[in-house]
Amino acid sequence: MIKIAVFLALCGMVSAGAIGYSAVVQPEPYDPHPQYNYGYSVADGLTGDQKSAQESRDGDLVQGQYSLVEPDGAVRTVTYTADGINGFNAVVSRTAPVAPVVAKVAVAAPVYAARGYAAPAYVGGAYAHY
Repeated sequence: MIKIAVFLALCGMVSAGAIGYSAVVQPEPYDPHPQYNYGYSVADGLTGDQKSAQESRDGDLVQGQYSLVEPDGAVRTVTYTADGINGFNAVVSRTAPVAPVVAKVAVAAPVYAARGYAAPAYVGGAYAHY
């Protein structure tokens, strides 16, 4: 019985673990007038993926635009603004589809095997083909 009590006491101590401490909490610095600009563009000739985006922020005013090529070849462009008074506003435009650019597929040249040649065999004083 004492073995069981000692075993349970050890299990309790192990499962309790170390007493942790609380980390010091430091407030993050606050920028009352945030500003940023970013943008990117992708034009992958292999997959046909084309898209771009740009955005800027000056305080509460955010302005941006992004565009992408849809599966039918049309270009969709979204121009947007967001501020504390008017909220988020987006204007979507779409251009007519263009013929898709098809990537050329590399095809290996055919390989031809050399045909075997059967030389005539000398049989019984005469040449014969087998």
